[in-house]
Amino acid sequence: MCMMLGGRVAEHVFFGRITTGAQDDLKKVTQSAYAQVVQFGMSDRVGQVSFDLPRQGEMVLEKPYSEATAELIDSEVRELIERAYQRTLELVTEKKELVELVGQRLLQREILDKADMLELLGPRPFEEKCTYEEFVEGTGSFEEDTSLPEGLKDWNQERVVEEETTSPPQVKQQAV
Repeated sequence: MCMMLGGRVAEHVFFGRITTGAQDDLKKVTQSAYAQVVQFGMSDRVGQVSFDLPRQGEMVLEKPYSEATAELIDSEVRELIERAYQRTLELVTEKKELVELVGQRLLQREILDKADMLELLGPRPFEEKCTYEEFVEGTGSFEEDTSLPEGLKDWNQERVVEEETTSPPQVKQQAV
């Protein structure tokens, strides 16, 4: 959410006002927050429930929850977005000089690459596991351990055994 709010917050920090330019980002943040609360059950106050959200363009005739729950959902969404906005505001304010450096370079060159970012911001605070190209190609790092931890190795074995014991016997078809 902070990433999606970055443009809106930067307008506030650098220009002292918010324009319509970041409206699409705000729309996406709002959709994401509603999904977290309504679909994925990621709200302690709303609880471990999942309701279907209407698809874009669909009419909503009735909600599968009460008006009180709807108000609680709206409140949770507003709080989520406000916390993300405040965190983004802290980050952009704290890193304002670096953001200005990147902005100046963008005005000079229009397109920045990794070398530009390293020059302006310094090395990343964490080790990269793979290159950008490997990430895009989906190959990742060769050193990356993708094996399951011991506790998860047989996570679906009970379901396989259950399916084998509860499935109806196969009937062989005779050739005519």
